[in-house]
Amino acid sequence: MSKNVVIIGGHGKVALRLTRLLSPSHKLTSVIRSNSEDQIKDVVEAGSTPFVLSLEDDQAQAKFTDLFNTTKADVVFFTAGAGYRASEERTKKIEYEAVVNVLDAIENSTVKPRFLIISAVDIRDPTKVPEHYNEDDKKLSERMRQMMPAYFQWRYEADKNLVARTAFKWTILRPGGLTEEPGAGKASIGKTHLTVTISRDDLASILAALLDREDASGFAIDTVGGSVPIAEGLDAFIARGETDWIG
Repeated sequence: MSKNVVIIGGHGKVALRLTRLLSPSHKLTSVIRSNSEDQIKDVVEAGSTPFVLSLEDDQAQAKFTDLFNTTKADVVFFTAGAGYRASEERTKKIEYEAVVNVLDAIENSTVKPRFLIISAVDIRDPTKVPEHYNEDDKKLSERMRQMMPAYFQWRYEADKNLVARTAFKWTILRPGGLTEEPGAGKASIGKTHLTVTISRDDLASILAALLDREDASGFAIDTVGGSVPIAEGLDAFIARGETDWIG
């Protein structure tokens, strides 16, 4: 069944890939920061309708609520990010404040769309270490947290805020490091290790597969590159019924 989909961060690399996958069968609206001809052209060519709205707009929450109601959104994808080189102030604005604004906008809407967000593997309370981590995972985790403390702090606070919500259905997708390698249509899904990357192609394919997986609601799902077909990996993860969110 065709769905009304809103993609926030619609000009990003993963977002444009997702748009191309979904546009043949669904009605898409892509929220972009700039009204530049290049951004609009890219979004339109991928198959979506551009909607210009900065996540840092003072009235963003109300405007998002209006957008969700006007488009009769069934599903909202949040694919935006501050970027690893962003200042601490901007990291907080995009990774935390903007996410919370969108969550509040969904709660204030009449349509209450499902919400799917790209987070990152290893977003957690730093005092809680996943049992399946090996020594390489622990070393890489510590190194990344030292390199990007603001990102890990505010991404964690945003995910923690989302996990506490019950007014709408949500799923958190938590990929490892992203690459430009061609997609394989396969991945490792659930309880992954940190030293493995995943292609943007495959990440977009997992997001697209989640569009129709309401049974993935309430889960945080870790994913990196692997050897299991994506649909099969999602089936197995959901059947296990164990979220990768450990608080």
